[in-house]
This record gives sequence, C-alpha cells and structure tokens, in this order.
Amino acid sequence: MLNYIGFYLSYPFLWLAGNMPFWILYRFSDFFYIVVLLVGYRKKVIETNLRNSFPEKSNSEIRKIRYSFYRHFCDIFVETIAMQKSNVSRIRKRVRVVNPEDVNAVLEKGQDVIAVTGHYGNWEWVPSVSDRLNALGVSVYRPLKNPMMDKYMLMLRSRFGSVNIPKKNTSREIVRYKRSNQRFILGLISDQSPGKRELQYWTRFLNQNTPVILGPEKLAKLTDSQLFFWQMEKEKRGQYKITFIPYEGNVKDSADYDITEWHLRLLEKLIVSKPEHWLWSHKRWKYQHLFPGKE
Repeated sequence: MLNYIGFYLSYPFLWLAGNMPFWILYRFSDFFYIVVLLVGYRKKVIETNLRNSFPEKSNSEIRKIRYSFYRHFCDIFVETIAMQKSNVSRIRKRVRVVNPEDVNAVLEKGQDVIAVTGHYGNWEWVPSVSDRLNALGVSVYRPLKNPMMDKYMLMLRSRFGSVNIPKKNTSREIVRYKRSNQRFILGLISDQSPGKRELQYWTRFLNQNTPVILGPEKLAKLTDSQLFFWQMEKEKRGQYKITFIPYEGNVKDSADYDITEWHLRLLEKLIVSKPEHWLWSHKRWKYQHLFPGKE
C-alpha cells in the first residue's frame, strides 16, 4: 500500500517534469546535486568502491570523483524523467551513433546482434537509437520491487519501440524470435553483481576480485549472434556518443570466458578514462568475501 501511495504522490511531479524543456530540468538537477551532496547519498558505498578500484588515488581525488558522480547521477535522473514526453527526435539529437552501419551490415546478412554495455553514461537513453538500427530492439530487465514504479519505468523504456523482457524469460523469448526469423538487437547490461547462487566465474576487475554475469557469453553462443560492445560516452551535459565495437573472434568457437573478458576489459578501460560516469552507488562487490581463493 505504501508503494502505491508514494508513487501517486510523486507522479504529478514526474508528469510535470517530463513536459519541461531540458534547460529547466538541468536547473532541477543542479538543485538535486546540492541535496544529494548534503545528504551524502550512499557515501560509504561509493567511497569504498572508489578506494578499492583506485588505490593509487589520494583522498582529495576520490572525493572529487564522488562529487562529479553525484552531478552526473542527478543529470541521469532528470534525463530519465524527460523520456516520459520526449519524442524520438528530441532525444535522438542528443545521442550520436558513430557507426550504425556496422551493426546494420551484420543484420542484413541475416545474423542477430547482442550488444553488451554497462551502467555507464546514460544507459536509459540507449533505446532511443533503435530507429537507426534495422532490427527489433530488445532489452532485459530485473523487475523493481515497487510494482507501480516498475510499470512506470517499463513505460519509459518502451517509448522508443523497443521490447523489454524479464530476465527469467530471456532465453525463451530469444529462441522464439529466432524461430520466427525476427531479426533482433539484444541489449544487455553486464556489470551487475550475479545472484549468490550464480557465482560461477571470478576475475580481476578494477583491482578487485569480482564475480561476473555470464549471460552475454551464453546467449551469444546459444543464438550464434554477432557481439558488439555498446560504448556510450558523455561528450558534454545532455550529449552522448555511442560507438559499436565488434567482437573479432568466432563466437561459437571462443574458449570459455573469452567473450566475458573481452567486454569486461572494454568497460574497465572506459571507466578508468572517466570514472565519474559509472554507477558507483551499487554494491558491486557485496560477495567478495565468498571469493574461492580467500582464506
């Protein structure tokens, strides 16, 4: 009941904000930044993640990254709300795709595409580029605990014509697309922590022992799809650039974990280049104490 009350109380603001021009939304972002900074939103989690990832950085450098992350985080918040009323052209002019022809060339040959990315840049705006790619855009999501907010986010994520499927239904739905000869581009965010029962593969990521989700590799081999790393970079406030980086190896014949290491290293390189644009507020390393080599 509290979930429903909270959502309906906040919805008028969400609706109003969704109709505002970006220059006003970014003034709200500036205000939210001050609030988040004063409250110290997830400060302990963020600073622990940053210190362990960049042990060579000083306290002042870590603090600077945290402050920059807060500012970017607030921008993502208002940019996500803006999707409520934005048409494709309003967002499209803010998301530049460097090489859509590389993906379309694969699709024209009759092969499907799996695009792997992380919580970097503004991942919520990624579906806005589906109109520049010649296939059905498909995203996988984890349902939110608040059913009303889950419904709201699904509405936002479907604004640009992409299909959203729950994580547990991924394999079944993808097989159905294959059987019906429906070309698809499956977008996967690969940097979450696996479930406690899914700690199958560990690697060094950002200087830490890290359990890794194997979904992209397994699905690519299952469907014999072409893999791309979906590299999203923030060029300036409200302006993003996407580059598709292809996997050069043979997906079917690749050794176990080669694909996983490939997209993790690309993400790691991206994070190191501009760390403030990654989502540091999640507990990525909450199962680190279960690392097999830990005494």
